[in-house]
Amino acid sequence: MTSLIEILQKLPIERADSGDIIQEALTAIRMHLGMEIAYFSEFVDGRSVFRRVDAPGLEHLIKVGDSHDLDDIYCNHIVEGRLPELIPDTSLEPFARAMPITDAVPIGSHVSIPIRMPDGQPFGMFCCLSPRPNPTLNQRDLETMRVFAGLATKQVHTEIEDRRARSAKRDAVERVIGLGRYEMVFQPIIDLASMRTVAVEALCRVQSDPYRSPDKWFQDAADVGLGVEFELGAIRAAVACFGELPPGVDMSLNASPELIVSGRLHEVLDPEYLNRTTLEVTEHAPIGDYAAFHRALAPLRGHGVKIAIDDAGAGYSGLQQIVQVAADAIKMDMSLTRGIDGDSARRALASAMIHFARETNSSIVAEGIETVEELRTLQSLGVERGQGYLLGKPCRLSAMEPAALAFRCG
Repeated sequence: MTSLIEILQKLPIERADSGDIIQEALTAIRMHLGMEIAYFSEFVDGRSVFRRVDAPGLEHLIKVGDSHDLDDIYCNHIVEGRLPELIPDTSLEPFARAMPITDAVPIGSHVSIPIRMPDGQPFGMFCCLSPRPNPTLNQRDLETMRVFAGLATKQVHTEIEDRRARSAKRDAVERVIGLGRYEMVFQPIIDLASMRTVAVEALCRVQSDPYRSPDKWFQDAADVGLGVEFELGAIRAAVACFGELPPGVDMSLNASPELIVSGRLHEVLDPEYLNRTTLEVTEHAPIGDYAAFHRALAPLRGHGVKIAIDDAGAGYSGLQQIVQVAADAIKMDMSLTRGIDGDSARRALASAMIHFARETNSSIVAEGIETVEELRTLQSLGVERGQGYLLGKPCRLSAMEPAALAFRCG
């Protein structure tokens, strides 16, 4: 008989997929005990539901998703002490012998360990059975079974905690969406020739206690399948501020490829301001289907909506995405802007991007400008627009100085 150490060494303990661990634990213990069926079940509404099954050739008897009333099978009777965890021969156990399922399967021998939740309540069972009695089964086998059931229990506890954390995360995201707890701030985008504000980028903050950064909220929303809804809420809040902008000042809105392809942007964009709206598509997010992406954008572009590639030079698909999107503007990532006045490599790359933009009838917006030297260098290279703390920090439109909307420098 294979040793316990040898069996454990074969298990995928380091794998992230707990289903694999439980499934392979079932296979290992079933083969170790020489039994035909092993399963892991969960108690749901008075029934035992089979979540993992290892029963080669016996799929007609038991498979994942099958369920039985708890009173009709051994599980609950073992939990409540009417049946022992180790039954080498069911014919010698009066309670088991009297149960219809014993002859129906049939069950000749049975070993089962309750799986409990962290609070001690029963979650389900880790079980092996055979149609034949097996008088060699003993206490040592039961203890071996406990080791494998312990692995399953550990994974169950991890999954329960993950479910609770996911539920709490979803509840928090839904509260933000439902209550509209978006606080929009806007950062000026400056024409570097006239040094006037020609647009503002809408940036989302979330009202929460304690405060959490926007990227964490957007990631949480995506994690629980509410990414599009969360983005729509932020864009809705930004578009509501359009009336506060002077005529001729555009607004840039961040939109993921997923949101664009969903076709739902029309729900939140204001038809009155479409020709002053730019959608910034981050280069960090891949566009899986360019044809679908362009189909979704076509009606918006037909009404004057412009497209910008955000964070160019720092993202997921690099030049491929820049080429395929056919953007109206390319926003040069701050990693290229920072220190450009003293770095010939950055200047060379910026020059290449500027040349590309001119050849494709798009424009360059330099992000993250923080020093006068960076500004002067970008102007000398021919960058059309810029934004950054030197030119204006993000703030509410109501708090923005009038000069910021008609910005002049030097």
